[in-house]
Amino acid sequence: MVLSAMGLDPAAERVYRAMLAFPGVGVAELADATLLTEHQVRDGLDLLGDLALLRASREQTGMLRPVSEQRAMAILIERQAAELEARRAQLEVNRNALSSRLARDARTPPTGQAGIERLLGMDAVQDRLEELMTAAATEVLNILPGGPQTAASLAAARPVNQDLAARGLELRCIYQDSMRADRLNLNYAHWLQDLGVRIRTTPLVPPRMILIDRAIAVVPIEPQDSTRGAALLREPGVLASLFALFEQTWHTATDLDTPKAAEPGQDTPTPAELELLKMVASGITDQAAANRLGISLRTVRRRMEDLMNRLEATSRFEAGLKAAKRGWL
Repeated sequence: MVLSAMGLDPAAERVYRAMLAFPGVGVAELADATLLTEHQVRDGLDLLGDLALLRASREQTGMLRPVSEQRAMAILIERQAAELEARRAQLEVNRNALSSRLARDARTPPTGQAGIERLLGMDAVQDRLEELMTAAATEVLNILPGGPQTAASLAAARPVNQDLAARGLELRCIYQDSMRADRLNLNYAHWLQDLGVRIRTTPLVPPRMILIDRAIAVVPIEPQDSTRGAALLREPGVLASLFALFEQTWHTATDLDTPKAAEPGQDTPTPAELELLKMVASGITDQAAANRLGISLRTVRRRMEDLMNRLEATSRFEAGLKAAKRGWL
């Protein structure tokens, strides 16, 4: 049933093949040959005629003869191509209509929420973000603090990132340096790079934010507990400040594939170590430093111990003085 795979009705194909095998026979003979009723045969003949798979005989008036199988295949393929092109055209019309609708809805805040739209709960945040990402037209900028993301978070973000990249948007992400130590997150970041996403990391990052088309910012209602919900901001002054913060952080961050300036144990401190020294010098606790750097308390203490050994300091105060004397701070 080669022709039925190309869109021809199976019963019509049986009639077509019977006409090839028994030229010149009538409806009754075709019904016997195909095990179809005469009504089904006539329907098949009508369909074959509509598809131009039958032509009038030049030798016998009133007789129809089937085109060759090669010609039938070509006709059916051309018909499928025309139908596909029509579907593509309609799909593009529908897609443009959806994009216009989503863009209008995404940028129109609910009544009474001209500047800030509050989304309470993770479900509300996810639904609104899906709408915003679908409507995004030019760029999406992301800041992701807190170190490595969970496997569930990465899985949820994968289809969204694929869609954004496929549409050719400018995509930039800033992660915390501690993400590099997690194999799952690092592999995911390299997968994003393969899609065309630009990625940089830095020891300290601003609070979580998503910036869309320089028109909308999404930030957590409570920076320390993102499960409470998010706020959508549209005020031009607020947006300008957030975009400036993103660009400043971006320009001081390091490309994902750039090697670290130094490894622990060498004389020159890494950017993360410098940030730790600054925190210690300001009197911040080890736990607070761990939270801000997105690393464990144990890692903070190990790094601080290594720094004190390299500086030959017996106290953190002395370490700060010697670091400043060396020009590190």
